[in-house]
Amino acid sequence: MVQPQLSVIIPTHNRPHLLPLAVRSALQQTYSDLEVVVVDDASDPPVQLPDDPRVRIIRLDPGRGGAGARNAGTEAARGRYVTYLDDDDVLLPHMAAVSMAALESAPPGSPVGVLSGLSKVDGHGEVLLTRLPPSHCPKGGHFFLEEPEPGRSPHTKQTLVVERDVVLAIGGWDETFRSRVHSEFFLRLNPACTLIGLPTVTYHLLTHTGTRVSGNPALRQESFNRLIEKHRAAFEAHPKMFAEFVYKHAKTSYEMGQAGAALTHWLWALRLHPRHIGSIAAYTAIDQLKQSLRRVATPTSALPPA
Repeated sequence: MVQPQLSVIIPTHNRPHLLPLAVRSALQQTYSDLEVVVVDDASDPPVQLPDDPRVRIIRLDPGRGGAGARNAGTEAARGRYVTYLDDDDVLLPHMAAVSMAALESAPPGSPVGVLSGLSKVDGHGEVLLTRLPPSHCPKGGHFFLEEPEPGRSPHTKQTLVVERDVVLAIGGWDETFRSRVHSEFFLRLNPACTLIGLPTVTYHLLTHTGTRVSGNPALRQESFNRLIEKHRAAFEAHPKMFAEFVYKHAKTSYEMGQAGAALTHWLWALRLHPRHIGSIAAYTAIDQLKQSLRRVATPTSALPPA
């Protein structure tokens, strides 16, 4: 294959038990004009996959991290368009087809990227949650700092399909970030590119017990602060969503056992937008109370035997 339309880039590091599932999902797309670029970020042992003319393996040694692996894959890609698949996730068979159809039908002019829905799935294939992207984010916006319409979520960044040249033009992925990599990237992408959201699920986030960069508490704190410092003007231009972003970080910090960081960021969020954070906190408290009451009201006959 000399010049495919789409390159599916899969950065990977030490996940030999999960990577074949990701690669297989990319090869089983109903859209056939694609290649799969696997970027082996210094795995030990090196990645080995069955021979397939549509698959290329690029070895990085020493490793460059997730952002660096995405950059290496983008630079090596032969397709006009690129998408990025995490090595512990899978694409649904229609992902490429619906994304490419949307790109081909987009009006000419401004660069356009496409997002679609994703579901978090457990080891038995049961869907735990589903998110659909904002339907339209015009060029010049700041994606997750823009308030999405009801029922839509910016936490669908993994589904992006966009022109390779657009990624290169904005400088690729920032290799100084290990966590918050997607958030940082999209704060530079949306100002240069209109984003269209499709109301269909095309991507599965697989739950597993392996390590994740996002699970490192110290790294999450460091990357959170660096993200705001790098893009402070964009955050300050959206005070309501800035406050919500800090509040959600405080909540996650608490859940990860970082009580001090949680309190610091909760107070920061409250200073940024007292009314919005107060309403979120009140809604959360009411929801938790309802759940507690439902548990208390559960009939004895409905409880499992002792």
